[in-house]
Amino acid sequence: MQPASPAPPAEVSLTPPPRRSGQRTRRVRGIIFLKDVALLACTAFGGPQAHLAMFFRLLVEKRRYINAAELLELQALCALLPGPTSTQTITVIGFRLGGPNLAYLTLVVWATPAVVLMTLAALTLSYLDPARVAALVQFVQPVAVGFVAFSAYKISEKVIHTKTAVGLMVAAAMLAYFFQLPWMLPLLLLAGGAVTTVRYRKHAIEQEKKPLRIEWANFFLWFGTLAGAALLGHYTRLLPVRLFENFYRNGSLVFGGGQVLAPLLYAEFVEFKHYLTGPEFLSGLGLVQAMPGPNFSIAAYIGALAMRPTGGTHMQLLGALVGVTGIFLPGTFLIFFVIRFWDRLRQYRVVKASLEGINAVSAGLVCAATFLLYHPLPYRLLDLPFHLGPIDSLPLNPLLVGTTFLLLLWEKVPSVAIVAVALLAGAVLG
Repeated sequence: MQPASPAPPAEVSLTPPPRRSGQRTRRVRGIIFLKDVALLACTAFGGPQAHLAMFFRLLVEKRRYINAAELLELQALCALLPGPTSTQTITVIGFRLGGPNLAYLTLVVWATPAVVLMTLAALTLSYLDPARVAALVQFVQPVAVGFVAFSAYKISEKVIHTKTAVGLMVAAAMLAYFFQLPWMLPLLLLAGGAVTTVRYRKHAIEQEKKPLRIEWANFFLWFGTLAGAALLGHYTRLLPVRLFENFYRNGSLVFGGGQVLAPLLYAEFVEFKHYLTGPEFLSGLGLVQAMPGPNFSIAAYIGALAMRPTGGTHMQLLGALVGVTGIFLPGTFLIFFVIRFWDRLRQYRVVKASLEGINAVSAGLVCAATFLLYHPLPYRLLDLPFHLGPIDSLPLNPLLVGTTFLLLLWEKVPSVAIVAVALLAGAVLG
């Protein structure tokens, strides 16, 4: 009787489980996204409008993490909430790509360069020369306006398709230009959405509409932190706790970004509490305009200077950390609260119809920002070491804005190279 032949070996699949493969792909994509965020954090000069322009160029056109309409939609959604608009926008893009963990990492990577620079500025305040800093970034400012102008052109090309949208874009641009009020931005966005809502019947009905379910955890976290910090600061009287409450409260109430935040912080920390002098605050305000990344990083500067009476560099570092944490947390909690049900809310035809008007108004606001950012630039003539006749009388800043626009339109020169050349020119000629 012959022995039984051994059973054939089991087949071994060389293909990893789909779920593990998908997790690895998302992890790699998240790392690439964080590298892009780090690049933006070091090169995105010019405030929220210029940030949006660079988001559009890198995250939409080059990487295609989202499309132009989605970017405008998210930016408009963030503009309707209190907090730093550009920070909330890039954070929620991270949330869309990788969930809460990637979103928090995005926030940290995006804010860190500006926060570190503003903290160092506070620690070395007596050694800084604001005039030299202004000379360094003198060419970055018109370049940033060029970025915003290019963004206005590209965004309008992507989202303006009807006469109604054209009318809303023009009206929003004019109103934002002539009435520079904190409440104007959310009011225009809501009005634009209301205008196109009446056309909701033109949108198809969702066949499998998911039920709207609101998760309240982040809202309660936002409100609980606000109330808890106020009570803790009142009873302990500890300066770091009171600073956290001050920044958290201001971050919960400000609409419109860093431009609106500045007068609130000036009234709180200079006029009322006298933690800083007027010249110190204005020096910090000028410096933060020269920094890449979020303008809300001025909280690190104010927090560090506010902790001077307690003595020691370590206490000033604590003040910077408290200020940054307090100013960025409210907007983060609120956008995490809204974004979790936004995709389900936008299933409804009324909401879909309103997005056309919101996107058109957003395009108009970017157009208005181009002119609003250009006006404060000083009038300077082209100053060459040699004479070229009539060319010598050309105004410099419009030339830089136009050159930046054309370089971006050419699509051969990366944004970081344009900013680097502007900084190098400022360092050499300043």
